[in-house]
Amino acid sequence: MITIISYIYKYLILIVVCLSFTNLLGQQSEIQLGNEYVQKGEKEKAYQTFKALTKDQTNLLQIYPSFFNLLVDMAKYREATDLSERLAKSNLANPTFLLDQAYVLLKQGKLEDAEKKFFEIIKTRAEDQYQIRLIADYFLNRRLPAYAVATYREGRKRTQIFALYALELANALRAMGKTTEMVDEYLLYVTQTPSNIGYIKNVLQMFLTTSEDQDALQQSLLSRIQSNPDSDVFADLLIWTYIQKKDFYGAAIQSKAYDRRFSGGNPVKTFELAQIAFNNRDFQTAQSCYRFITNGYPNSDLFSPSALGYIKAMEEQVVRVSPVNKDSVALVINSYSGFSARFPTNNNSYEAAISQARLYAFYLNRLDSASTLLNRLIINLRVPAPIKARAKLELGDIYLIRDEYWESALLYAQVEKMQKESPAGYEAKLRNARLSYFKGDFKLAEEQLDILKQATSREISNDAIDLSLRIKENTLTDTLGTALKIYSAAEMLIFQNRTEEATEVLDLMTQESRRKNFKKDASFLPKAKLVGLSLIEKGDSVTVKVSDNADLKPIQDDVFWLRAKIFRKRGDYEGAIRMLDKILKQHCADVWCDDAVFMTAEIYERDLKNPDKAMEWYKELLTNHPGSVYAAEARKRFRLLRGDFVTPQETLN
Repeated sequence: MITIISYIYKYLILIVVCLSFTNLLGQQSEIQLGNEYVQKGEKEKAYQTFKALTKDQTNLLQIYPSFFNLLVDMAKYREATDLSERLAKSNLANPTFLLDQAYVLLKQGKLEDAEKKFFEIIKTRAEDQYQIRLIADYFLNRRLPAYAVATYREGRKRTQIFALYALELANALRAMGKTTEMVDEYLLYVTQTPSNIGYIKNVLQMFLTTSEDQDALQQSLLSRIQSNPDSDVFADLLIWTYIQKKDFYGAAIQSKAYDRRFSGGNPVKTFELAQIAFNNRDFQTAQSCYRFITNGYPNSDLFSPSALGYIKAMEEQVVRVSPVNKDSVALVINSYSGFSARFPTNNNSYEAAISQARLYAFYLNRLDSASTLLNRLIINLRVPAPIKARAKLELGDIYLIRDEYWESALLYAQVEKMQKESPAGYEAKLRNARLSYFKGDFKLAEEQLDILKQATSREISNDAIDLSLRIKENTLTDTLGTALKIYSAAEMLIFQNRTEEATEVLDLMTQESRRKNFKKDASFLPKAKLVGLSLIEKGDSVTVKVSDNADLKPIQDDVFWLRAKIFRKRGDYEGAIRMLDKILKQHCADVWCDDAVFMTAEIYERDLKNPDKAMEWYKELLTNHPGSVYAAEARKRFRLLRGDFVTPQETLN
């Protein structure tokens, strides 16, 4: 008998559980349905669904956010308040329901009553940091950032912790558009947590987008440094602001001051700035920074890389002047030689030897001297593998200058095999693709370039994409690639420093007759066979003729660009400007347009020493090509010429 009763009891319990579970599933289904009605904008259906669910007290917390917002949206303010009051009584620790009651008043236009209630809630919980953050988050979610700011400030006032909520306040002030106050809070935050300075730099970079904002930050930091001279955080941020504005001269002054005060004999800031200035082609500032280290920190680990960096910056200044002065090149070579003699077993001396070899090969045409230096590195057992790889790449280029294509390809392939998945390996593949391009084997070049488009190095990837696009664009209609073969042959001659011959080759692409006479012993003629042109020998001359079927028009902008570079390299600046003007007038829809504007400005600034004309062209680029990769550099140079920065002629020591 007892056993039967026990079974019946268990059976009844099971029925109750099943019914409860079924009921729960039904309620969940109704809650989901109500939310779907809200999403679809079917407010009345959503209202009726949620209204029915409120009869069961257990549903209130689940439906509250959606139902409350729906009631406010439908202007059912009395019901919204009643709903909040019901939950506030049983959830005293959660300020949301009290805040919602005040929010209803705000939506009704009862601003004074709403604010009174808001501030009552804030003040009663101001000493509890968790509650303050909950309240402030509520206001931010309701898009009421001014009340969030007031909440944090009341919490700070009550706790008497002056830096409390600094980061939260900064974010709330940003939402209000109060940039100056926002910056003050970010700076307050970073003084308390200096390890997060990288995060603050990222935030400031994201939100201080105008030059006015950056100038204001700079002035604020200068003022703070005067008041807090022992704060390395403010000094660090000040250097960063100068770098953001590409005012490397100003950054150098601050970096040196920072290292004198805070470096402890290891001038890292100035060294980092030197590298940044170098990469941004401000070689004068880079030299000044390197000189500061070599003069003041002879025992630092940064001494030898700084001594080498100084010579590299000197080299860049020499080779970027057109035409290049060979005596200046020889002076740089001697500096590299002296460096290597001083640090014979240092890896930096191997770097110096590679740079020295390039100067011998490309500017003095002393190919044997260059090859000797590079071969010494390659056979030296002490030289690390990555440096040997670079030496082989440079030696491959020298073989290319000599027209020994097989030797070039062999060296590039060796490096590619030695340094797989490394920058040197990708560079080797790029140079092999370039060699295929120079020889007119565009199909092979494209296959090699397709792999390089995914290279980890952005520079290599971009170079691969640019060359691949040039091949595709100029073989689209001219499937034989005749025009591109002529152009690539001219590019190879320029690479070999044979600009006179390159000019003659380019003449084939601009003369209406599509033919040109060359001397029988002209060194271009073997390349003419490579590019598939017809050669007609007559006496001591050879006539090279381009097929009438070859479409030369699509590549004309490239021809003008290459001619401009040749003219500038020779020192014929007016000729270069004429070619650039042809691009701007005839081909401004093509890829070289912003390049042409920037080079024109650069020629006026650096070669013709005409700052007024240079400013006109930099302004032209900023106005009509704001998305150009040259925009930031153009803006910096425009401001420099206008006198916004201290002139670089002043001492940086």
